[in-house]
Amino acid sequence: MGSFKTLKSFFLKHKWKYVLGIIWLIIVDVIQLIVPQILKKVTDLLENNMINISGLLKYSFYIILTGIFIGIGRYFWRIYIMGTSRKLEYYIRNKLFKHLQSLSTNYFNKHKTGDLMAHATNDINAIRMALGPGIVMITDAIFITIAALIMMIKTTNLKLSLLALLPLPFLAFLIGKLGKLIHKRFKLVQESFSNLSDKAQENFAGIRVVKSYVQEKKEIEKFTEANQYNFDMNMNQIKIQGLFEPLVRFISGLSFLIVIWYGGILVISGDITLGEFVAFNSYLTLLVWPMMAIGWVINLLQRGAASMDRINKILSEKPEIIDSESTSSKSIIDGNIEFKNVSYKYLNTNKYVLKNINLKIPKGSTLGIVGKTGSGKTTLVNLLLRLYDINEGEILIDGLDIKDYTLKTLRENIGYVAQDNFLFSNTLKENISFAYENEISATEIEKATKMTEVFDNIMDFPNKFDTFLGERGITLSGGQRQRTAMARAIIKDPNILILDDSLSAVDTQTEEKILNNLKDTMDKKTTIIIAHRISTVKDSDKIIVLDEGNIVEKGKHNELLENNGIYRDIYEKQLLEEKLKNK
Repeated sequence: MGSFKTLKSFFLKHKWKYVLGIIWLIIVDVIQLIVPQILKKVTDLLENNMINISGLLKYSFYIILTGIFIGIGRYFWRIYIMGTSRKLEYYIRNKLFKHLQSLSTNYFNKHKTGDLMAHATNDINAIRMALGPGIVMITDAIFITIAALIMMIKTTNLKLSLLALLPLPFLAFLIGKLGKLIHKRFKLVQESFSNLSDKAQENFAGIRVVKSYVQEKKEIEKFTEANQYNFDMNMNQIKIQGLFEPLVRFISGLSFLIVIWYGGILVISGDITLGEFVAFNSYLTLLVWPMMAIGWVINLLQRGAASMDRINKILSEKPEIIDSESTSSKSIIDGNIEFKNVSYKYLNTNKYVLKNINLKIPKGSTLGIVGKTGSGKTTLVNLLLRLYDINEGEILIDGLDIKDYTLKTLRENIGYVAQDNFLFSNTLKENISFAYENEISATEIEKATKMTEVFDNIMDFPNKFDTFLGERGITLSGGQRQRTAMARAIIKDPNILILDDSLSAVDTQTEEKILNNLKDTMDKKTTIIIAHRISTVKDSDKIIVLDEGNIVEKGKHNELLENNGIYRDIYEKQLLEEKLKNK
């Protein structure tokens, strides 16, 4: 049970619910042990012709009464044990989600969404089954086995009891062997399900790409392959799992065979009464369930332990980026940014993405960044947000190392519009006000959307700001998604604003309008604009050109044109493209 140590705090909090559930379960089991004694009494009375109709009705009433008490008891143990296992499921799912939220960006670069979804569904369900029905079965198996054995020996015959139990050691041996196989194979089942979930999730997310490249057949083949592997792993487990019940029934059948043979001899010889023989068989029938339960318990516990191991592996992951022990109490950032000899390379690679970056961005100024794809532009701002931590050098904001700010303070003071413009499956209003815990005024939302030139588009929708977006904002066009994401950052009113290629999907006229709308706002903020189009950054206070992780050019628009370097080449190519487009 070492796998379940992670749940210690939950068990301590809810221990009395489990205790009450087990008490009710034992009460039900005790009442069940009374029924064979009633049958024994009635059988002996009938055999000796010592009972009338009213006597039969009396004993029938006793059996009905035991049934009522058993029903009441079962209701309460289900409420306490099964109900608590549902709370456990709720607890683990919340704990897992909260922990995943705390992990650094790099963790999600290395782990697939489908795999994480499988942990949050199948694995947690397996744990609930182990610590709900599993506890019921193991309690039944232990208590009924001991109690039924005592009653069999005490009320019938010791030798008959010992002979009836002869097959049980073989069952225990087989269960021990099969249990290890179940644990191993269930892990493979969960891993195959994770792979299948990931294939489905990735395909649905990229369905438009699949269709545009006419790759439906190929994707179906890939999914079928993953589905077949999942099927094979499940079948391998079922082959072992399927041996449990037949084995238990076969072994219990041997016990009944022994009882009928030797018990019949004892009845004939007068060593036991027919009522005792009937009661003994009733107790043996009660024992069949614990024998089967042992198989199911081993199965459930092994599956639960395998799933708990997988969950524990995630819970043991530590975030790479955390607050330092001596963080500043400062909660407001003015926006003076400085990069000092900053170099960075991603984990498990020797190639530097950024090399020896030295850069000052004064408060209220605008920095434009241009460069080829893969030159390190996005990485530069990711380091400023501490989505990754630098390997060498330091980044200062207001003269303080960014590691000395709490992550909350740092990120609350930065408005970031990312390249992928991720929008949630929610209303436009909820997406725009995402940074706020409390509801914000319609006036503020309208102001932000007017600044980013998306207000008129939203007003054209039947439900306006209450328009519900599809997955990842698919209801909107690319330009509308970009401008909505920009409104989400603007409404936050941060002192540092980062626009990472966030105007690429809008035409140059709309781009110009947006930049004019933002001019007054940007004059009060430190702004970093990453762009491929020179028109986006040409009015910046300073422009840098990145190439293979190095700052190769630095200056204002006119100064860079005079340099006859990469910046001028990009500018001239874009001018030529614009002329050709307008012909």
